[in-house]
Amino acid sequence: MPLHSVEGLLDADIDAQVRREWRALGDAGLPSQAKHQGATNAPHVTLSVAGAVPDFVEARLARALDGAPPVPVRLGALVVMGSRRYVLARLVVPSAELLSLQATVAAAMVAAPDVPDQVRPGRWTPHVTLARGLGSRQVGEALAVLGRARALDGAIVSVRRWDPDAGRTWPVGGLPTMGP
Repeated sequence: MPLHSVEGLLDADIDAQVRREWRALGDAGLPSQAKHQGATNAPHVTLSVAGAVPDFVEARLARALDGAPPVPVRLGALVVMGSRRYVLARLVVPSAELLSLQATVAAAMVAAPDVPDQVRPGRWTPHVTLARGLGSRQVGEALAVLGRARALDGAIVSVRRWDPDAGRTWPVGGLPTMGP
């Protein structure tokens, strides 16, 4: 079952840098988020997910995020997650501002169905996905392609909702959605 999500979108500079990493992986013949050609594909930090987002939860999210300022973020080291097929991502350093944003989203999502434990405050691992579905051999190749990743500083400039059933995104709260 695809999950609905609430995503923090990155500023134009950090978005472009992440897309360069996507392209480098793709150019090397490796799995990459660059291969996802959908109009809604954008580098992001997933703040919460659920099986569905009822209208009253959607309204709660909009109220909670209305007028939210940009949140500084730092993308740090590469991380590999998974057990049989792997995900390569950039860890996001959890600042007080980022943890506050995620806690705000989590509180608004509390009544949504099927919110997994791993997106609850204190259990959430903020990251930006670079590639999914890597085999064990490809993990080493991907790490070699990207080399020693330097920290990337930027900001979450907007929050959007992703509805996998409708295949669309829209802005949440007072900030307009930047990019796709």
